Amino acid sequence: MITRKRAFRGALTLTVALGVAAAALPAGAAERAPAAEAASARVTAPAPASVANPAPVPVRVPAPSNASAASDARLRELLHRLTAVDGSPGAFVEMRDRRGSTVLTDGVADVERRTPLDPDSRFRIGSMTKTFTATAMLQLVGERRVHLDAPVERYLPGVVRGHGNDGRRITVRQLLQHTSGLPDFLDHFDPRDIVMDPLAHRDPLDLVNVALAHPPEFAPGAGWSYSNTGYLLVGMIIERVTGNTYGEEIERRVIEPLGLSGTSVPGDDPTIPGPHPRGYVRPGDDAPLLDITAVNPSVGGAAGGMISSGSDVNRFLGALLGGELLHPAQLGEMMRTRPTGGSDGRRYGLGLESKPLPRGGRYWGHTGDFLGYETAAGATVDGRQATVMVNLGPGSSDAQSDDIQAAVETALSPGAGPRSPPSSGAAG
Repeated sequence: MITRKRAFRGALTLTVALGVAAAALPAGAAERAPAAEAASARVTAPAPASVANPAPVPVRVPAPSNASAASDARLRELLHRLTAVDGSPGAFVEMRDRRGSTVLTDGVADVERRTPLDPDSRFRIGSMTKTFTATAMLQLVGERRVHLDAPVERYLPGVVRGHGNDGRRITVRQLLQHTSGLPDFLDHFDPRDIVMDPLAHRDPLDLVNVALAHPPEFAPGAGWSYSNTGYLLVGMIIERVTGNTYGEEIERRVIEPLGLSGTSVPGDDPTIPGPHPRGYVRPGDDAPLLDITAVNPSVGGAAGGMISSGSDVNRFLGALLGGELLHPAQLGEMMRTRPTGGSDGRRYGLGLESKPLPRGGRYWGHTGDFLGYETAAGATVDGRQATVMVNLGPGSSDAQSDDIQAAVETALSPGAGPRSPPSSGAAG
């Protein structure tokens, strides 16, 4: 995926050179946003179980333990590095466990107005959408409406054909696990098309056909290669089986039951509802920032088109690993992983990946990239979750992705997480 980001940055650099990036910010607004805007924090405690979808409860913060203080300092250092060194205008982390949640921010949400990031910010979550899509699909599997090892052809007859790609030989499981061998349409899609016409609708079948014009990466099941094409097809299967859009199914099956008020499947809507940072791209080291907040997310679709918030993503991952969304058999399938071929120990299941924590153990989650934003989230089976977001995507270097990942892992490490609220209740 790093290679794809480099190619994307290169194409955007060419876009600027050709003069098509008319949305560039005025001179002076494009400087790297300093993190001098004071880093902020918010701590909340869980409300009583009888309160449905409560607002966060402010609490007095007791002195943290040595381990917690060290993790907190490391997180602040990483957030500052994301803004001051990696070049993102702003950076955000929300971490939570059974004691409550903490939000830390650094930098700004808007480089012109110099506004700070809202702790309840919404943002585009990119490929984290895949975990939502896979959850909806696995619920259909649990209802026996879809079979994981059935060929794609059963649900989408004649759709996957051409240049050696064959839906009769590819299973639903392989789409979900990136073992289908299907080319990724993003490898053959010119991002300049988005910059030149950011509000245009992109039909998922058209994007799939971009991929099918090229030969497969390998025979189905013979390897692993990340492919957004597979998740566009998963979305199409959900729609064929249910008669509803994939977004309607995600809303009905995940968003509404969990009360995720900051999460949406926007379809063609280019706006982000609620408080949100502006989303930027930086085409090159010396190029101005481009504000690309308003973009039609249909280019991501079931593979990457959703909007959410730190608290909602954390709630979703906690519920998923806690068995609230899938029966044990389907959750077990989702968490049955295979290596991805990297040296970092990453393994991929069905829309959910797993990585080792620096101090031992593993966590589960996903990363996400969409124009204007880069995100990563993770959760542990003992009830810790963390989501990190920057409002720059693609980043101007690979270091941004590394530092986002380090922030997630720091937030999930033992001793990190929310500071314990006092037992006496909320502050006045």
